[in-house]
Amino acid sequence: MFDVAVIGAGLAGLQCSRLLALRGLRVLLVDRKASVADGITTTGIFVRKTWEDFPLPDEQLGRAIRDVRLYSPARRMLALTAAQDEFRIGRMAWLSLFLLEQCTRAGVVWRPATRLSACEPRGDDGVGLVLEHGRRSETLNARYLVGADGPRSFVARAFGLDRNREMLVGLEDVFASAPAGPPALHCYLDPRLAPGYIAWVAHDGEETHVGVGGYRERFDPAAALAAFRSSLAGQIDLRGPAIERRGGLIPVGGILRRIACRHALLAGDAAGAVSPLTAGGLDPALRLSTLAAEVVAAYLDVGDPSVLAQYSGDRFRARFIARKWMRRLISSVRSPLAMELGCAFLRTAPLRALASHVFFGRGSFPDVAPLAKTALVDPSA
Repeated sequence: MFDVAVIGAGLAGLQCSRLLALRGLRVLLVDRKASVADGITTTGIFVRKTWEDFPLPDEQLGRAIRDVRLYSPARRMLALTAAQDEFRIGRMAWLSLFLLEQCTRAGVVWRPATRLSACEPRGDDGVGLVLEHGRRSETLNARYLVGADGPRSFVARAFGLDRNREMLVGLEDVFASAPAGPPALHCYLDPRLAPGYIAWVAHDGEETHVGVGGYRERFDPAAALAAFRSSLAGQIDLRGPAIERRGGLIPVGGILRRIACRHALLAGDAAGAVSPLTAGGLDPALRLSTLAAEVVAAYLDVGDPSVLAQYSGDRFRARFIARKWMRRLISSVRSPLAMELGCAFLRTAPLRALASHVFFGRGSFPDVAPLAKTALVDPSA
């Protein structure tokens, strides 16, 4: 019998597992991948608020980025520069391994290359799990289940929790080199290449990430990425072959409403904890999973289901209303000419200020107040 089983060893699952184990709970962490360093799906752009508030190892964060360059379909540029460091690209494979080490030191039981094939509530006895590792299958029990298993969460489906409906797909190539000049984030607004989102080049002086994202029913990501890379010739020097290709689904419908029940809750992408506008999910993953660990620990301690009511998407949805409307506006622009006109308006003083706020505003996910009388204390702090 485990106290908590966490499904998914992404950023949210690792953070939640670590904090629960530090609380003294017996935690099982399960992931389909053989290594947390395999199959990275995110560029790994951290905003300033994240590295200020969470103890991420500095050596695994690239040089700080202050410059953002926005390009219209005709490649007319709008330059934005922050007054202070705003972004850093994390070395996600190493960060994941670092967090996994923290988990195992805290006592988390790690099961890689393992798939959750079935789960069901067992009343007051918690949850029954069926895990598959190769051809081997085993049944385990846990008092509670955390689904940090991505946008198409199996846990959400199994327990009737809300599920993501609106999603983008992103695809990028990573290069072990960077063009000359200061670190920068280049964003290309072109519905032909990235319908409903952006194409991007992010470099920090060490690595360069080149990618496209958009609504999956509107484009072929691989073809769009090839076309985008070709269009950069003469503008951005991409030396050598790509060392890695990353891709995955990005939920952009905002945080879901019903993300917890008596037997399970959702964290990270599974809960829709991603900015509908920017599609940034790393800061929300860490903040929501921290709250998830606190709520689960409190619930298992006191056995009062009312504790779970504090883990509701309704606490956060108001924060995303404006971003959801902006998401709808961006997704409705399908003509390059209309996008060109929109980019021209961005050069006016009011909209330029709005663009700076979108990129450099401090908040990506609301700060979560600790639960009264049940605060989760990190003994390592």
